[in-house]
Amino acid sequence: MNTAAAQGLSILPQTPILQDVRAFLIDCEARRLSPSTVERYGRELRYFRVWAEEQDVTTTLAVTPDLLRRYLLHLGRTRNAGGQHIAFRVLKTFFRWYEREYEPHDWRNPMSRVQAPKLSQEPLPPISLDCLRAMLATCEPRTFLGDRDRAVLLCLLDCGARASEFLSLNLSDVDLVTGALRIRHGKGGKSRVTFLGARARKALLAYLRHRCNPVGEAPLWVTAEGRRLAYNGLRAIAQKRARLAGVKAPALHAFRRAFAIGALRAGVDLVSLQRLLGHADLSVIRRYLRQTEEDLRAAHARGSPVDNLL
Repeated sequence: MNTAAAQGLSILPQTPILQDVRAFLIDCEARRLSPSTVERYGRELRYFRVWAEEQDVTTTLAVTPDLLRRYLLHLGRTRNAGGQHIAFRVLKTFFRWYEREYEPHDWRNPMSRVQAPKLSQEPLPPISLDCLRAMLATCEPRTFLGDRDRAVLLCLLDCGARASEFLSLNLSDVDLVTGALRIRHGKGGKSRVTFLGARARKALLAYLRHRCNPVGEAPLWVTAEGRRLAYNGLRAIAQKRARLAGVKAPALHAFRRAFAIGALRAGVDLVSLQRLLGHADLSVIRRYLRQTEEDLRAAHARGSPVDNLL
C-alpha cells in the first residue's frame, strides 16, 4: 500500500497544467464569476502554459518560484507594469485554487515566494479630447462602419465602462430615452447603472439605423457580419481610427480614465463617480485626483493674491 495513502496524506497530482487550468475555469464558472473574468483568467493562464511548456515544464506541480519570476521578466519585454501585475494576480488566484482543491502534502505554493511587480502610483494618461476629435473626423457618415465606430468612440468615453462591460451590452440594456445603460456583469459580478448623454445617444441611434430589426437580447455592438464585437475588434477600431487620424493609438482603458478625470474636473462628487465607475472603494479614484493638479495650478494662477497685486 502506498505509504502516503496509508498515512492519510494527499498524494501530489502529477497533472498537466492544461488539465488543471480547465478544472479551475470550470470551478470559476460554477461560482458564477462574470464571463469577462473567466475569459481573462483563461487567456492569462493560456499564455503562461504555452510559455512554461516551451521551458519543458508541463505539470502544475513542477512550477517553481524561479520559473514564475522568469515568466514575469519575459512579460516585461512586451507589457508595462500593469500588464505584468494582471498576470501575477491571475497566477496567484490559480495557485491558491490548486492548493485548496488538492491540498497537496509537503508542497508549498510557489507564488508565496514571488513578489508582485511594483506598480507606478501615477495613473496612465487619459485619451486627449484633441486626439478623439481627430479620430472621430475619420468616421465616414451614413456608412455602417463609420457610424458604428463614431458611436463606439463616443459611447465608450461617455459611459465610463470597462471595455469588457461595454462589449457585453445588449440592446435591452440601453434606454435611449433616459440614457440609462445597465451593466449586468461588472467586475466581481456586480451590476450597476451608468448613462449616455444626448450626443452619444444621437450617435448610437445613427449606428442602430444600419441594424435590421435587432431584438432586445441582441448584442449592442456588432461586426459587419453581425457577430458580437470582441475585445480585439474593439481595440482594432481604436487603432484604425488613430492611424487614419495620424495620432497615437489610445489604450481602451484610456477612455475610462478620460471619463473619470473629466467628471472630476466638472465637479462630480466622489461617491457618485465611484458608483458610475463600479469601483469597490475610492482608492483608485484618488489616483485620478492627481491628474487634476494642472487644473489646480491654473486656478491658483488665476486667483494668486500676490500675482494679482496692483
